Amino acid sequence: MSTDFKGTALVTGASSGIGEVYAERLADRGYDLILAARRVDRLEALAQKITARTGRKVEVLRADLSDRKDIAAVERRLADDATITLLVNNAGISLEGSILENGSENIERIVTVNVLAPTLLAAAAAQAFVARDKGGIINIASVLAFVPEMMDGIYSGTKAHLVGITQGLAAKLQGTQVRVQAVLPGATRSEIWEKSGKDVDAMMPGMVMDTADLVDAALVGFDRGEVITIPPLQDEAQYKAFEAARMAMAPNLSRKEVAPRYRQHA
Repeated sequence: MSTDFKGTALVTGASSGIGEVYAERLADRGYDLILAARRVDRLEALAQKITARTGRKVEVLRADLSDRKDIAAVERRLADDATITLLVNNAGISLEGSILENGSENIERIVTVNVLAPTLLAAAAAQAFVARDKGGIINIASVLAFVPEMMDGIYSGTKAHLVGITQGLAAKLQGTQVRVQAVLPGATRSEIWEKSGKDVDAMMPGMVMDTADLVDAALVGFDRGEVITIPPLQDEAQYKAFEAARMAMAPNLSRKEVAPRYRQHA
């Protein structure tokens, strides 16, 4: 356990799964904690357990990130609390069924929780951290950002958004002491599957990573300064080739002339 005080880490979706493990690991690293989620009883139980084991200060913050007022309250905390040095944007939800089986209410909720909330919180944290030239932001995305065809496109799209804002922010943060990372888990053992009515072990037998392994690997990537961390990807060369192809294409994506293949021929 680290005895060096690292500041305070604010972790969203901290009542279970990936967020709960991040809370445990960050306390071990010397962070005090602000744990944000809807289920206060579970947050309080986790807070008591962490404080008893590590001696770290742990605060519980009730926040329903599908509610714009609760998002704003967390934004204010990030902007005003100078002790906060790390944001873990972990809260997220999935859908039962696809875009074809869900109405506007469910679609709006997943976009609010998975896109609006983490974007606004990342913005508040980044602005505060840059002003102090110190801090870190960890956005929990998904490998589905790269393969939206594998499951529902809405969930995949929300996670692609997190990858995009992470990469864009990383470029803006060059030369500062503020770091940003997107973590892309594959199938991971967490309650998000049960809530969406999916049996992940039946869907992907032998492919489900334990939550603790995922978080430990992600923190190794954070320590190394990675912008994109993909714990289940065995062959890193595949991602490097993907990035190289993306960057090679970038200068050719905006031109005055239409590409010849799209010109009308008599």
